[in-house]
Amino acid sequence: MKIFISSVQKEFATERKALAEYLSGDPLLRRFFEYFLFEEAPAADQRADQCYLDEVDRCDIYLGIFGNEYGREDAEGLSPTHREFNRATEKGKNRLIYVKGADDGVRHPKMRALVNDAAGSLIRRRINSAGELIAAVYASLVRILEERELIRFGPFDATFCRNATLDDLDDDKIARFLMLARRGRNFPLPGDTPPHEVLVHLNLLDKGRPTHAAVLLFGRQPQRFLITSEVKCAHFHGYEVAKPIPSYQVYKGTVFDLVDQAKDFVLSKIDLWVGTRAESTQAPTKYEIPQEVVAEAIVNAVVHRDYTSNAGVQVMLFKDRLEVWNPGTLPPTLTLEKLRGPHASVPHNPLLAEPMYLTKYIERMGTGIRDMIRRCRKAGLAEPEIRIDAGFFVLTIRRKKPEPGAQAGTRSAPGRHQVGTRLALSGHQVAILRKCLIISPIGDLMEIAERTDRTKFRNQVLKPLIDEGFVQMTIPDKPTSSKQRYQTTEKGRALLEQLDMEEGRP
Repeated sequence: MKIFISSVQKEFATERKALAEYLSGDPLLRRFFEYFLFEEAPAADQRADQCYLDEVDRCDIYLGIFGNEYGREDAEGLSPTHREFNRATEKGKNRLIYVKGADDGVRHPKMRALVNDAAGSLIRRRINSAGELIAAVYASLVRILEERELIRFGPFDATFCRNATLDDLDDDKIARFLMLARRGRNFPLPGDTPPHEVLVHLNLLDKGRPTHAAVLLFGRQPQRFLITSEVKCAHFHGYEVAKPIPSYQVYKGTVFDLVDQAKDFVLSKIDLWVGTRAESTQAPTKYEIPQEVVAEAIVNAVVHRDYTSNAGVQVMLFKDRLEVWNPGTLPPTLTLEKLRGPHASVPHNPLLAEPMYLTKYIERMGTGIRDMIRRCRKAGLAEPEIRIDAGFFVLTIRRKKPEPGAQAGTRSAPGRHQVGTRLALSGHQVAILRKCLIISPIGDLMEIAERTDRTKFRNQVLKPLIDEGFVQMTIPDKPTSSKQRYQTTEKGRALLEQLDMEEGRP
């Protein structure tokens, strides 16, 4: 928005300079405002009085500083300041008037009349110094930003999402939430509750408009309004960030989508152990990092991040660790040490956290970190490491080192299905099983496993799945045929169904 700063009287030279420097230097105001000072305007083939009026027409806010002097009068007996004020009034501009001094008796009669005229149509402020002028202007401009809803002082997730309407929300996603919330936490609203009533119940509307939380939870395209709400996932074969990145994905969608996609990314890259059916009709399965720990790390980053930051959530899997970064820091009542013990739940985005709780994505009572510690210990992993790094909350989970004698690329594991040898399904192999639910060529499967050598891929990745009976060839008599395709068997489907049940997939 453009501010026209009126008055070129010599008596306000100090105030005008100080105000201009402040407007251009303040981190908040300079984001929203620019100003016009006549003495800073470049030379032009135009009368000065016409230049003033043209700038008033172009401005959004007229800022008048009235003192004792009236100024040089034109043929009609009006000063430039008086004409500017009249033009701003005529054009319906937002007018801010500041009057220096309290003794109106010492003012030029026409200036006194102008001050009285202004007092009759709007609120004006009295000032005595440049410092008072700056403070008064700052308060007025912040109020304008609030009125125009350009800044907020309430929680981010509770304020309305600019330019978003109810049409930008997906009714099917709200219905799905309702189903999961009723199933997971006995949500009190009936299953046929209209979407608008669900939003009202969850306090996700601000004067009938969708809040940031509503868009993040149920938006058709949340990143259209909140660009940095995406999650970036990367997999590195080594111990440090290095290019080229073997596997890199940027996930978009609702917070539910982001959590599911990022979790699946990690689980597809780490090892999965499959045991025998010796003690049950279902074979036990176990990821090298408990899937509950992976899910908790990611959901915490997505739900509790600072959405006003230009940075986003990053999930990085290294050879020895999983790192999850999210912009933000701890609330004043919490410390890194307190996180490890019993503590109150202080969600950064409470309206975003509530639906995630109702669908069992997160738990209340501040138990998330302690649950992660307990699960890591049970899995034989080191406790998660937590730190604040340059405005990011960073959670690190150490992967288990291969035991002596274990083959490269595998981890010690229970026996194969129905067989005495050992089997460790990788995350890639599980992803291939899912892909082969639809008959697929080998090229598509190689992309999943990030392999380029076809022979090694067949022998090291596909053959174990075929030997175990999880995958079958469409042309078994010609294993290397160019028309060869692969599909998941009933046994493979049963394994996937078991995994989905354990992961809580609906």
